[in-house]
Amino acid sequence: MSIQPKKTKYRKYFKTRKLPKTSTKTHKLNDLTCFAVIAMESGYLNGHQIEAARQNIRRKVKREGKLEILIFPDIAISRKASAARMGKGKGKVDHWVASTSAGQTLFLLYGIDAEQGIPALHSGTNKLPLKVKIYQL
Repeated sequence: MSIQPKKTKYRKYFKTRKLPKTSTKTHKLNDLTCFAVIAMESGYLNGHQIEAARQNIRRKVKREGKLEILIFPDIAISRKASAARMGKGKGKVDHWVASTSAGQTLFLLYGIDAEQGIPALHSGTNKLPLKVKIYQL
């Protein structure tokens, strides 16, 4: 099941959002065994990709530790059928995406050792279409 908002103010939105270049957000954590997945390029991640990465990471760590997802798909992407003629309004909402900027933290995993955490994050990031880095904080 894909991640999406439960309720929005409007059903459909304009495509007015532009991708940010870089992110200046930082996370200061006191936990010694913490791993972060950080995006190295800007792009869009849809709810299915985020959920697939989450499931893969949780499966590899055997549901130990704590996994935080710091992005949420809140941008609606609408699409009309390919065989539809022109006109008759905007298409229905097809999927939801989250815009990510370079340097933005996507996932945090803590409470687990390095031998189990780093391979789990590598297998989870294989599901994402962006270049990412795994940091040990």
